[in-house]
Amino acid sequence: MRRTEKQTKFVFVTGGVVSSLGKGLCAAAMGALLENRGLKIGLQKLDPYLNVDPGTMNPTQHGEVFVTDDGAETDLDLGHYERFVSHRMSRASNYTSGQIYEAVIRGERRGDYLGQTVQVIPHVTNEIKRCIRQAAEDVDLLIVEIGGTAGDIEGLPFLEAIRQLRLEEGSGNAIFVHLTLLPYLPAAGEVKTKPTQHSVMKMREIGIQPDILVCRADRAIQDDLRHKIAMFTNVQASAVIPLQDLDTIYKVPLALHAAGFDDRVCELLNIWTREPQLEAWEKIVDTIERPSATVCVAMVGKYVDLAESYKSLSEALTHGGIANDCGVQIEYVDAEEIVERGPAALLATADAVIVPGGFGQRGSEGKMAAIEYAREQGVPFLGICLGLQMAVVEYARHVAQISPQANSSEFEPEAEHRVIDLMPDQDAGADKGGTMRLGAYECRLAPGSRAASIYGTGSCSERHRHRYEVNNAYRERLTSAGLVLSGLSPDGRLVEMIELPEEIHPFFLASQFHPEFKSRPTAPHPLFRAYIGAALRRRKQVS
Repeated sequence: MRRTEKQTKFVFVTGGVVSSLGKGLCAAAMGALLENRGLKIGLQKLDPYLNVDPGTMNPTQHGEVFVTDDGAETDLDLGHYERFVSHRMSRASNYTSGQIYEAVIRGERRGDYLGQTVQVIPHVTNEIKRCIRQAAEDVDLLIVEIGGTAGDIEGLPFLEAIRQLRLEEGSGNAIFVHLTLLPYLPAAGEVKTKPTQHSVMKMREIGIQPDILVCRADRAIQDDLRHKIAMFTNVQASAVIPLQDLDTIYKVPLALHAAGFDDRVCELLNIWTREPQLEAWEKIVDTIERPSATVCVAMVGKYVDLAESYKSLSEALTHGGIANDCGVQIEYVDAEEIVERGPAALLATADAVIVPGGFGQRGSEGKMAAIEYAREQGVPFLGICLGLQMAVVEYARHVAQISPQANSSEFEPEAEHRVIDLMPDQDAGADKGGTMRLGAYECRLAPGSRAASIYGTGSCSERHRHRYEVNNAYRERLTSAGLVLSGLSPDGRLVEMIELPEEIHPFFLASQFHPEFKSRPTAPHPLFRAYIGAALRRRKQVS
């Protein structure tokens, strides 16, 4: 197997005991620490499920789909990666079992294996190693997170692949970090280490000895427990890193550094670096913990039972608060409940309203009712993707007077006035995702518009994930009624942003793209900075 031309170091992050321990956050925080030491960091997520990508998966099962600049629909952990490090993710940053097996089967059909019996070892594991090495090009250190939990049958090929890669690269160039849970049993009054011991045992059965253990717990872990874990797992006590539950994810790099985590990683990989410069992270945490004010944002959607469905958006709102020295309290409002109870009953205490992206008709009338309420009451409004489309339909119905039945063809394909529709060149019969506009596209901003003022430039590049567009046949009637098309594609065919003039509304703006995918705590996106600023001004006016 070919080694990387440049001696890239590897850190493989696995998890045990239970899922949802925070492997992605641990990997992202590790990347932040090592990047602050001066290293060029890359991150990659390997998911054992058989879906080719999460694009068609239900958000209530999988959480949000994070979109990269090159149009890959990926796991939400890639959002954590981009929020914590400067490296931008790509298609090479996320692979699933579906993609791996698809590549192997296509290779077999092409005759690449010259008549061999195609097997998990070596063919599937070789493909996994190829994908890992591809992502390792041009970085000093690649952090690879293996999805799932130790013992999952679908994850075994990935674990075998990283076991082989460690042998090929050498122990000084690749290490294993294993994330486990230390549960507290109230009846016994004790924190139990046995699940961690058994999780490490399971890893050792397949030939992987963890070098570092990150032990999640809901309380402080005493040194005697760390030494006990070290003895029973064959890990140095200094490499048993406690990670207690924290009230904000942006404390994780600071907590890991305080526990000596990054020092241990550098020691094991024989990396000589400076101490991490964490002043920016300390300032972020200080702003979150001690804001000068707090605003309430009502997020009106249909996946509100699972906040992970809107993870990047929720974090981007927090970033907007950081930029304004302001706390952000997010109230998740079920769009269907707005139809039942009315928008005033659920939105009256909100300082701002946001309608996020989504697919399908369920909740659409409630979203439009929320938008109408925000427009008429002067409440700051931000629409994202479907939020823009709903804002256009609402405006067409109630302001432009196009028709009370104006709608999107996604919801009513035979509607007479489809102000949101597929473009003529789109194939409605293509596979799911085949008609989607995915990835980064340029947007030209109208001079003098609020959008141009917020961005401070005449154009921007933002990431998309949608199928339907504003129907150009209704542009003139919408703009004649006062709607400003403040962002267009370079050729002018596609509406990217809409807004209402400042003399009509204090802040009413929507984008067809997803600005939340490019927001970071150290560099809040300008749209969320401006939006939370408007919410803060409203809070001061009404208080």
